[in-house]
Amino acid sequence: MRTPLLFRVYVAATALLTPFVAWFEVRRLRRAGFPAMRAHEKLGNASAPRTGSGPLIWFHTASVGESPSVLSLIHSMGRMLPRAQFLITSGTPASARVVSERMPPRSVHQFSPVDASGPVRRFLAHWRPSAAIFAESELQPLMLCRTRARGTAMALVNAGLSSNSAKFWSGRPETAAFILDVFDLILTRDDEMAGKMVDMNAPVERVARGIDFRFLSDPLPSDPAVTARIRAALRGRPVWVAASTHRGEEEIILAAHQALLKQHPDLMLILVPHDHKRSDDIAAQITSAGIAFATHSRNEKPGDGHSAYLADTPGETGSWYALTEIVFLGGSLVPEGGTNPFEVAQAGAAVLSGRHVTEFEEVFADMTTRGAAVFTTDAEDLAGEVHEMLSNTPYRAQAVSAAEDFVRGRQDQLDQIARRLIRALDLEQTH
Repeated sequence: MRTPLLFRVYVAATALLTPFVAWFEVRRLRRAGFPAMRAHEKLGNASAPRTGSGPLIWFHTASVGESPSVLSLIHSMGRMLPRAQFLITSGTPASARVVSERMPPRSVHQFSPVDASGPVRRFLAHWRPSAAIFAESELQPLMLCRTRARGTAMALVNAGLSSNSAKFWSGRPETAAFILDVFDLILTRDDEMAGKMVDMNAPVERVARGIDFRFLSDPLPSDPAVTARIRAALRGRPVWVAASTHRGEEEIILAAHQALLKQHPDLMLILVPHDHKRSDDIAAQITSAGIAFATHSRNEKPGDGHSAYLADTPGETGSWYALTEIVFLGGSLVPEGGTNPFEVAQAGAAVLSGRHVTEFEEVFADMTTRGAAVFTTDAEDLAGEVHEMLSNTPYRAQAVSAAEDFVRGRQDQLDQIARRLIRALDLEQTH
């Protein structure tokens, strides 16, 4: 296929801009606390060796949003390809930290190189990937084309370009066809995106609907020591968790908890705010509600006189999920788009949520149909649903069982995607 003029212009422009972009990216990572060796990964300079005698499968994800789901796919492919090594690249400090916390076996993380000739050339020369799987919402043309030029088998998964990006590429059909032709397989989030990919001149025979990987992340990490410490302090008291709460939701949750305490006086609420920097504000709200509480960031434990526990430290949500079978997910009583319920289901808990779940509409629809999730609308409704789950053991057990069945079904889908990728990228002979 003839190289489009727009692509040649892009390559020339990146050559001119590379020093400035590289300086900015390196500076950003250094400010985020990464050492110089790691920050220079943005220039294509590897900070780790290429190890193992098996194939190296490269997974690229743009940001923290895609990273957890990519790790689930790596776990699945790793079981099927026990000799394979995995390289995970991403572009942001937050995504690097997520990956480091949940690193799959036989895997290494690097920051993705700047999309320019020099950094991409150095990156590919060092890592020499056998196959490359991209999971992102924006395309990096030079990286894609240079990878394909080396003869690397390539796939695009969870394809879901932003509306602006899709509009841009649809208006440049020759360049879009040139770039999308690099992929041996394109798996989209849904049928609508599959149609958009075809409209953008992606090869029709290589486009298929996959699944939305955002709902297939690995279980949240938990600290057994933290969980054991708090469980011992609670001494068998019933617990419900309100996680990822946003401004405007805490007062509703606290009102529900006040009502619940009249029927369940030993009930403990573990409140996990979305923004941990709001801890002082939330503490003031709990005090105003007349609820005695302890605060995790102060190394306090919930005692007999406490009815709430403010879990205000980042990265420990999985530890709180391990303490209960009843979880309310915030960002849903106010229009924030909701919170991923899959992680709660993986922890073996039933899901309660408000109805503002636009970011997770599909997965909530499936879970509510199965009885694994329940919508609530206000403090009275929330208190009633938590009371029912606390008082009616068969009802709670059915909801938890439905959540576990939902997780098993999604894992089966993930394994099917893994097997399809192994076939499409000709990795079947490498296991």
